[in-house]
Amino acid sequence: MEMVEIDGQTAVCGLIGNPVEHTMSPVIHNTLAALENRKLVYVPFPVEEGGLKSAVEGARALNILGLNITVPYKREVLSFLSDVDETAQRIGAVNTLVRNRDGYRGYNTDMTGLYRALCAENISLKGESVLLLGAGGAARAVAFMCALHEAAELYILNRTAHTAERLAEEVNRAAGRVCAYALPVGDWNRLPQRSFLAIQATSVGLSPHTEEAVIDDPLFYGKIHTGFDLIYRPSETRFMSLVRQSGGRAYNGLKMLLYQGIIAYELWNRVSVTDRDALKVFRRMKEAMGMTV
Repeated sequence: MEMVEIDGQTAVCGLIGNPVEHTMSPVIHNTLAALENRKLVYVPFPVEEGGLKSAVEGARALNILGLNITVPYKREVLSFLSDVDETAQRIGAVNTLVRNRDGYRGYNTDMTGLYRALCAENISLKGESVLLLGAGGAARAVAFMCALHEAAELYILNRTAHTAERLAEEVNRAAGRVCAYALPVGDWNRLPQRSFLAIQATSVGLSPHTEEAVIDDPLFYGKIHTGFDLIYRPSETRFMSLVRQSGGRAYNGLKMLLYQGIIAYELWNRVSVTDRDALKVFRRMKEAMGMTV
């Protein structure tokens, strides 16, 4: 597969965040562009604290077709957009910008990307009891996704209790029912006697701190039948290892990254990516990470 030649008609897309050096997103978008023979190139843009407004305005001035937004800017970027998709507005976090006449419209493809990743692993949310570790930008998308797809209950565990409480209130208000509950992470032993789907949405365990987990107690992991870590590097986190040691299934975030990227690519280019091309991109991502294809 040959990469598309860059010329004066090549569109540019990219990723804004800090840091961005570890990102796999260029693999997704440049592979898709090559598969479609599309004149598009995707590059990371590291943006230091305080520089987000200038970065978004500069991207518009440079005619950048579209952008992804990653930590720590998924919420801050809302202030610099011409328009925000209703779902992203409700979540309160944006990870994809699509150019329009007045600037950029914001979307959240984290939620839809994770849902597609769960479906790909035959994991259903309807009627499920869910544990969510974290209450930040990515966790917000997870929480609203659980409510939207009819999870029976959602327990949000976070080190800062009031952040989890505020998120639970927002989710319940959006869902029109009481389904989300907040707990300080240290009070996990107050959880009801259930078998949970657990989604790890913090940065704990991210390389190079691969031996860390939000909770280390094996008794906690005995409550989990399936664990899904949004981290994809390393390919097996300590969270995943602890879930497996307790007899549960565990998955990393590589398929979520794949699908949120595909959805962004589809929005930028007004196309639909085939399942066949999605599989080719996923294989390329695994190759880039040194994983068995």
